[in-house]
Amino acid sequence: MKIRGYVNDDKPTVIKLLEMNIPEFFAASEVADFENYLIQQLEDFFLVEDKERIIGAGGINYFPKINTARLSWDFIHPDFKGQGIGKDLTEFRIELIKKNPEIKTIEVRTSQLAYQFYEKLGFKLIKTEPDFWAEGFDLYHMEMNNIN
Repeated sequence: MKIRGYVNDDKPTVIKLLEMNIPEFFAASEVADFENYLIQQLEDFFLVEDKERIIGAGGINYFPKINTARLSWDFIHPDFKGQGIGKDLTEFRIELIKKNPEIKTIEVRTSQLAYQFYEKLGFKLIKTEPDFWAEGFDLYHMEMNNIN
């Protein structure tokens, strides 16, 4: 297994990977949001490969004016869930963020379907908002301090 940066040629495969996580973790309407992210909001985005096959993805966005980095668009191939791949990818990104002394807060905006995963990694729940992502997909805004 290896983690590498996203390139534009990965787009169809990554979109298909997201679609494999619908409706368990994402609403169908979020595919368009993700496509927009790849075109207009992409900063750091990483893929997990196993034998040249993309099995996971997750990004980072930066908000320097408020000294914050946000984990974004995390998902794993359904056949590989429960094997620690999501944890490895998340810890990889957290360690990358921690190298930047300007970042004071790491946040993640997830749903009620995945917030416990982030709790186990040290994120604290800040607020919730019902039906934020789509009907039945609530916002769980979580944060952790960036201790360098």
